[in-house]
Parts: sequence; structure tokens; C-alpha cells
Amino acid sequence: MEFSFPFFHGKITRRTCEELLSKKKKNGSYLIRESESVEGALCLCVFFEDLIYTYRIFREHQGYFRIQTSEGVPERTFKTLKDLIYAFEKPNQGLITNLRYPVKKPKALRRSQRTKSGMDNIYDGKKFSSAFVGFFKMTALTGYLPSPITNEQIKIARDRQ
Repeated sequence: MEFSFPFFHGKITRRTCEELLSKKKKNGSYLIRESESVEGALCLCVFFEDLIYTYRIFREHQGYFRIQTSEGVPERTFKTLKDLIYAFEKPNQGLITNLRYPVKKPKALRRSQRTKSGMDNIYDGKKFSSAFVGFFKMTALTGYLPSPITNEQIKIARDRQ
């Protein structure tokens, strides 16, 4: 499962999650991760009074999201994950506290996941010359194609390696 929210951490362990949330020490800090024990489920993890509270989020057949909240609170479904977060930013919605401070995934991890998504072999130095990788990075970053690289330039770059 992949979501583009900065507070979605993907496959991290419960322990890593707890470490990230405990660093902030702010009631209402939260992040979302994939569940380690329930296939396909997500976990909304919330910091409150030095404890981490975990709420499971399930994807329904229609694509809606259903969250398990405190006992006695009716289950609710949401069209999007964004709608779910927005609803629980308000107080007294069934969580231990309202969601206030999203804990973002470290930028380095976000960048490496973006780079790797479907493009692993592009950055594999054994398959492509450094000239090509430089060309690709420059094109991806600027959106402009640089002047064409000649075979001679590629040969020179290979010889330097």
C-alpha cells in the first residue's frame, strides 16, 4: 500500500513508530503505518501522555476506510484517508485525543522511496554509464532536456570510471 501523505510511513515496525512519536513528546502527535499483524490494514498511531495509542484502519470493498475507535463509539467510514484525518482533528471523536501534529517521514526516506518506485534499474551503475544517469537526473529535476550527449562524451565518461 502506498499513500503520498508525508505522515504515512509505510512498513515500519511498531517499535520504530513508538520511537518517532516519543521524540516529539507532544500530545496529539500522530502517524500512519502499515499493520504488522493484520494484512492490508493500516495503523493510526497517536501519542498521548507518554503512551502510544493504535487504531486500526481497514479498507472496505468499496474503497472506503473504516477505523476502530474507542469502545462504545460507533464505527465510522470515510471516503478518503484525508477525510478520516480531518474528522479526527476535531476533539471528542472517539480517539484518546484529537490529531494535532503529523509526524512526517524523514525526507531522506521519502526521497529514496520516490527514486526507487519503479526505477531501481535506472540508478544501477552497472547497467548505465554515469553520463546517462546524470542526463536522467538533470532531465527529471529540471524538466528540460539538455543538449544531446554524443557517443564520444559517453566514451570519455566511461573511461573516467
